[in-house]
Amino acid sequence: MEQLTARDRGVPPAPGPNEEAKRVALVRMKLVALGFLLGATVIFVLTTIWQSAGAPGWVGYVKAAAEAGMVGALADWFAVTALFRHPLGIKIPHTAIIPTRKSQLGSSLGEFVGSNFLSEQVVRDRLRRVGIAGRLGEWIAKPANADRVTAELSTVVRGAITVLRDEDVQAVMEQAVVRRVVGVPWGPPLGKLLSSVLQDGAHRRLVDLLCDRAYEWVKDNHQTVLGVVSDRAPTWSPRFVDAMVADKVYGEVLSFAWLVKTDVEHPMRLAMDKFLLEFAHDMQTDPKTMERAEQVKQQVLDHPDVQNVIGSAWTTAKRMLLDAAEDPSSELRRRVRDGLVALGGRLASDDSMRGKVDDWLESAAAYIVVNYRDEITTLITDTVERWDAEETSRKIELQVGRDLQFIRINGTVVGALAGLVIYTVAQLIT
Repeated sequence: MEQLTARDRGVPPAPGPNEEAKRVALVRMKLVALGFLLGATVIFVLTTIWQSAGAPGWVGYVKAAAEAGMVGALADWFAVTALFRHPLGIKIPHTAIIPTRKSQLGSSLGEFVGSNFLSEQVVRDRLRRVGIAGRLGEWIAKPANADRVTAELSTVVRGAITVLRDEDVQAVMEQAVVRRVVGVPWGPPLGKLLSSVLQDGAHRRLVDLLCDRAYEWVKDNHQTVLGVVSDRAPTWSPRFVDAMVADKVYGEVLSFAWLVKTDVEHPMRLAMDKFLLEFAHDMQTDPKTMERAEQVKQQVLDHPDVQNVIGSAWTTAKRMLLDAAEDPSSELRRRVRDGLVALGGRLASDDSMRGKVDDWLESAAAYIVVNYRDEITTLITDTVERWDAEETSRKIELQVGRDLQFIRINGTVVGALAGLVIYTVAQLIT
């Protein structure tokens, strides 16, 4: 049969490795309390016998004190014992209070904790006196502590990444990123972006670069231009005529490229600007242009290289995060550490920020207390209810029984003094 754990059997958790020491201390104190009772009993018996043999008058005072001490000791023994078990095994009503009323005691304890410790005002006052933000700021501002927090955060990140399944993360990325990109038309936003670029004149550097490259290419490819012109000349024309025409064409092309390169107001440049402005406008308003943009978007997303990039994005990011988290000298950990130190410094020195953080913590704690107080107190009541009654009584007695034995000792002493006073008053009256 499968062995049940203490928790499965409803046994409360063990108090710790010092249980044996507490048990010995409890037994010792019980013996001391019993010794007081036995001492009072012996004195009572001896004084009774002495009085029968004609003892002096003062013996009556001692006998009265011993008799009352016995009564007080027995009464307090009964009261203390009745908390944990039936005295002498006799099931007297209202005894063995803890075993028989365990559930009610757990419910009362939960209600007491909820009313006196989990009230919103108590939590707010306590947090306000503690000043968590200031203490946290002073602690985390120290580089050694920031290093420790960074290391712990790195451990958490590594654990979270390791637990996540690649296929689940990939599915989330496709849902959150790829489908969102597919669902949004590209034409209008790209057209608006292009319009902004054209209005700011930021495209002119690109146009300058294209014009420069075009001129340099024409200048460096004299033979290529000549070859193109000669290849398209009629077969019946003389070669020297073709060479003259080709050279003339090359000169005109080179001159044209130079003018476009050097004249920012050249008609070619202006025509290019006009074309780009019209194209940007069409991407935002013309259905055909927008449809073509959507076709280009789909072609880009369906390209095998793009699909490979999307498929390997999480794998790449995962490897980068793991490497950065494991390396104490990585840029990520260094930035996190520096950020923590800076945050701690601000919390320690900036009263406004510290006040905001404290207010946020108080509000968060108050929200938890107000909305989940019953669940928290239920944890107490349910836990106590699952405990075994007899075992619970034994363990509680082990924890507080030693102190309760002082009640028996005090009962013996106080009872003896009370008996002595009563006997003295009686003697004075008579």
